[in-house]
Amino acid sequence: MYERPRPLHDDESSEPKGSNGELIGSQAAKPPLLPTPDVLADLAEQSVRFEAATPEEILGWAIERFGDKFTMATAFGPEGMTILEMLSKISPKTWVFNLDTGYQFAETLALRDRVADLYGIEVELLKPELTVSEYEKLHGGPLYVINPNQCCGDRKLTVLKKAACGMHAWASAIRRDQSPDRALAPIVGWDKKFHLVKVSPLANWTKKQVWDRILDRKIPYNPLHDEGFPSIGCKPCTKAVGFGEDERAGRWSGTAKTECGLHTQE
Repeated sequence: MYERPRPLHDDESSEPKGSNGELIGSQAAKPPLLPTPDVLADLAEQSVRFEAATPEEILGWAIERFGDKFTMATAFGPEGMTILEMLSKISPKTWVFNLDTGYQFAETLALRDRVADLYGIEVELLKPELTVSEYEKLHGGPLYVINPNQCCGDRKLTVLKKAACGMHAWASAIRRDQSPDRALAPIVGWDKKFHLVKVSPLANWTKKQVWDRILDRKIPYNPLHDEGFPSIGCKPCTKAVGFGEDERAGRWSGTAKTECGLHTQE
């Protein structure tokens, strides 16, 4: 088990803070959790051990270790729906949230009710401070057209940073084979961006394993997946992909952007 972390000091430049100097992520938790050498070594050891574990075993460890300071963000993708089905049997009271940018597909949001009905998990929709109309008025139109990085930052990353405040760990549904940014993702590691332990129970799974699980367990999924949308984000920035294209080719198509920023390493 982790020892209670030492207190923060003003001269700890390696510890990131918010733009106004406020504590972020697990810094603001009671007790706080800091990435000390012992903590990082333990996470690395656990991650190696979990390469041979099932996702359920990984989730069970996270829930036992972090308790009510463990949370999950979901966009209701195939991987997220798979984890939600697992979580419903292990810890259905775990706080799960969705980053509701205001631009999501109606089909995506409809899965929230399916999850509640089937699994008893009430996914909270976390919204940015400004509505879509307020945000577009502020920027003179849809910002995703001219600056999608800022749009994702304002409407996703900022919201997740607020949600992370006071938590110790969060679950993500990424797979290593989805993109270069995710290829080296540990199953358990320290997330510098959000100052949390990041748990990715499906990191070493394949797309086939995910869909085998969905079909075997009759897990609900977004009907857009049957219409050529293997990866689904915000409606204006997502399109169907052609045969043989990468599964994330429909995200920000026509630009160099491949990630919203939640799972990038910088």
